[in-house]
Amino acid sequence: MNKGILYIILSGLSFLIVNFFIKLFGGHHTLGFLPPVQRIPAHELVLARSVISFVISFYIIKRRKLPLFGVNKKWLWIRGTSGMIALTMFFMTIAHLPLAIASTIQYLAPVFTVLFSIWILKEKVLKIQWLFILIALVGVGFIGLNNFFAAENESLKIDYFWLIIGIVSAIFSGLAYTSILKLKATDKPINIVIYFPMISLPIMSFWCLFDFVLPQGIEWLFLFIIGIFTQIAQVLLTKAFHEGDASTIAPFQYLGSIYAFLVGYFIFFEKLSPFVELGIAFILGGIILNAISKKFKRNRNLGG
Repeated sequence: MNKGILYIILSGLSFLIVNFFIKLFGGHHTLGFLPPVQRIPAHELVLARSVISFVISFYIIKRRKLPLFGVNKKWLWIRGTSGMIALTMFFMTIAHLPLAIASTIQYLAPVFTVLFSIWILKEKVLKIQWLFILIALVGVGFIGLNNFFAAENESLKIDYFWLIIGIVSAIFSGLAYTSILKLKATDKPINIVIYFPMISLPIMSFWCLFDFVLPQGIEWLFLFIIGIFTQIAQVLLTKAFHEGDASTIAPFQYLGSIYAFLVGYFIFFEKLSPFVELGIAFILGGIILNAISKKFKRNRNLGG
């Protein structure tokens, strides 16, 4: 198997482990094979993840004798801030939406990356890519129509507020990804990574002063797992795109939505309506086709 594809699959599984424990801390589920846990707010989970990420990243930067604050500080701040907002909102949606919906809506980020790239990086987009973006947005529309067709079944209804928060999270993720593209020429990946915890640590620490929940017993282990597997997932994701062509590897990234559907259905017993399932299919179809279209765009440029 292509190493890049293997890394992207393992990255998706690592993110799935993170999302599983985020869902567990959401306070709406008790699983028979795990001890019950307290409801821990999303910003506290972001804080725990940031502490571990900062320690690991700081160690690597000092060992490599790199400048802590990087080179292009403006875009490093934009990347760190947008990433912090995106992750906090994403953790919130995981707690309040079915796992498959929260994960799939987050995968809209590449759509917004395309839009930001036109504006910020002055990149040109193939006409066909606009069709694929439209397909993905139609998928969001199908999910939005869910409540009109599930009026008699309360268990299938979704909260539109958290659906909107999920979309806003994807927008900020798109900005974060665009910032990374902007920073590729000036800063090392580890400098880009450390700006997230550097910005989120003071903000999330202040936020936690108002509603901090002290973890108990095994909850400390679960928080440690969230931090470690987030770091592992990010490393594997970076290695995946260094090992092979992005347009070949990117579609495998969206296996995460299938993982989320299976975990949500079989472990958290989340039921989805046909409209939601159709919406997820449209979103994944649109973003995968958009990723593949980039390969043809690159080949055409090389041919020219």
